[in-house]
Amino acid sequence: MTACCTPATILLVDDEESILNATRLWLLNAGFTSIVVLNDNRKLLPLLNDQPVGVVVLDLMMPHCSGQDLLPEITRQYPEVQVIVMTGSQDVEAAVTCMKRGAIDYLLKPTEPDRLVTSVQNALQIYNLRSELSAIRRHLNTTTPANAAAFSPILTRSRLMHQLFNYIEAVAVSPEPLLITGETGVGKEMFVRACHAASGRTGTLVAENVAGLDEHIFSDTLFGHRRGAFTGADQDRKGLVAQAAGGTLFLDEIGDIGPASQIKLLRFLQEKQYTPLGADHPVRTEVRIVAATHRDPNELLAKGLLRRDLFYRLSFHQLHIPPLRERKEDIPLLTIHFLEEAAAALNRSTPAPPPNLFDHLAVYPFPGNVRELKAMVFDAVSRHQGHVMSLDCFPALQPGRAGNTAASIRTDAEDPSIRFSQTSFPTLKEAEELLIREALHRADGKKSVAAALLGITRQALYSRLSGNKQAPT
Repeated sequence: MTACCTPATILLVDDEESILNATRLWLLNAGFTSIVVLNDNRKLLPLLNDQPVGVVVLDLMMPHCSGQDLLPEITRQYPEVQVIVMTGSQDVEAAVTCMKRGAIDYLLKPTEPDRLVTSVQNALQIYNLRSELSAIRRHLNTTTPANAAAFSPILTRSRLMHQLFNYIEAVAVSPEPLLITGETGVGKEMFVRACHAASGRTGTLVAENVAGLDEHIFSDTLFGHRRGAFTGADQDRKGLVAQAAGGTLFLDEIGDIGPASQIKLLRFLQEKQYTPLGADHPVRTEVRIVAATHRDPNELLAKGLLRRDLFYRLSFHQLHIPPLRERKEDIPLLTIHFLEEAAAALNRSTPAPPPNLFDHLAVYPFPGNVRELKAMVFDAVSRHQGHVMSLDCFPALQPGRAGNTAASIRTDAEDPSIRFSQTSFPTLKEAEELLIREALHRADGKKSVAAALLGITRQALYSRLSGNKQAPT
């Protein structure tokens, strides 16, 4: 698959050299870079066979072979290629015939430059969208990514995560923006790095947390400045966009930038060009924008904190990374990995995890996700002094600790079996039984884990289950 960071080729076919040269210059001035000209239509089909082409601008009235005869052959053999017909004939019937045979537009000579540029832009957009859709379908039908090395740093056994790998690989080659959402600590930047690695882009990956940047700093950070642009600007400074040219620019916490900065970013996404502070002319660049936020975009939109037009631009492709509590099968794998990593960092032997550790971790809510698990394991290894670790090395898992209490009792809508009666208030005994039943449910019947959730000892839970309420807590 050709990486989309390489622009699709535009092929101009006309027997008049003057028209070919003029059309090529119009398109070059509009920012198109990959343009091929052909003055002999007999070479058209062989050329399409030899190299990928996104758009053909085809003259109808040429010697050797009519454009009307070539058109159905192009659409039959190369259905992905978008064809724009350009001719001096004002024959309405011919125009209708061309559109029926697959042409996407019909231009009359002499064609206005703006009209031609708009038509080519539309044709390229359709070509790119269809190419991306085909790529997504191919990748989503596979079980593992073709470029497995790009995703190897992300440790997971989750089927859902592997589906996300396939999606990322499918859209990695797209030039359109990607928006990644997910709670703090789920690993959004690791997905960005995987996306860049799978993209085939020759430029670098540049990352920036844009939360809190005011309008001036945001513009200078992204677009740079020229010498003398403001007091203290004693030399030119390249912005992040220029540094990431031909590569990927990752803007983290995009939901926290101000209104003025949102407008500047939107304009850059629309026009694909920017003007450094103090510069006289805009600069056009090819860079893939990947944005991320831990905040819910729908809430940001509802509160007016995020422009809808910017959101739609940024979320051309969109990916949500599930929290760790929704992929518990990854917890043992990550824990062992972090135990080894922490031991190596502290120059110690890798300790054996304590008994029942994974049972306790399975019911822990992990508000900080993978980042919290890593910090928890590193802290435990630093506390540990022997070979087999103790649960005492994991303070957050101890009974009564805030992080280990039930995050929330399921609502009656989630589980009607624990719904309080509408006509009577539960007694203390009923409430206790409800809490014990809920804790055992969350702990999959493991009493030691349920006791930890309730903030009591295992012996106290056994006593309550057996009817002895005098056991110490």
